[in-house]
Amino acid sequence: MRNNRGSGGRGGQRGGAREESALTGRGIKTRVKTAAKRSLSSARWLDRQLNDPYVAEAKKRGYRSRAAFKILQLDEKFRFFKIGGRIVDLGAAPGGWTQVAVDRVHSADGRGKVIGIDLQEVEPMPGATIIQLDFMDPSAPDKLKALLEGEADVVLSDMAASSTGHAQTDHLKIIDLAETALAFAIEVLTPGGTFIAKVLQGGATNELLAQLKKHFSSVKHVKPDASRKDSAEIYVVAQGFRR
Repeated sequence: MRNNRGSGGRGGQRGGAREESALTGRGIKTRVKTAAKRSLSSARWLDRQLNDPYVAEAKKRGYRSRAAFKILQLDEKFRFFKIGGRIVDLGAAPGGWTQVAVDRVHSADGRGKVIGIDLQEVEPMPGATIIQLDFMDPSAPDKLKALLEGEADVVLSDMAASSTGHAQTDHLKIIDLAETALAFAIEVLTPGGTFIAKVLQGGATNELLAQLKKHFSSVKHVKPDASRKDSAEIYVVAQGFRR
């Protein structure tokens, strides 16, 4: 279980020069020889990894995962990261989103704050404070608030529960995580802040959407180009937080 993942508030400047989203490696195909001891599913997974331009580009740029490009593409579209911003990353492992947040708000230079949490251990990184704890643990919100020491400009949630293979069950599980993340965001966001959470295709439930529209001036569903086409994930982007 991977529990644990217009902007307003601080810093009117944008977070430095933005890297182009164009990727190297397109059109290069690496064939995978299926060894006798390798299952067909693992061979398919390896083939996809070897021929995924985002995997190659993540290695090239030093990102911990290809997921970094999802948040990069969302920020290119919605412009929620600002220099000096205060960010909370729910479901941070392995740290791709956290890396992007650190870079965009310049927290490694002391010009912002990035707090992350995940059930899995995340390798430390300069400019971020990351705790290993299940966000669904009752103690987690207070621990994050203590580290934040104030309001947040952006709350990110890339949390996802282990798949059951049953679409409706998986949808309800991830909506539960999104609703819990939203409840936390409502408590900590600064006016004008941004909330982003992963849901599954079919979108957010009526209950979640009602809460989002109550507290945010803009609510949209987006599937970044970096999200694999065969993945059911999409992201809800809520901006313009109002208490």
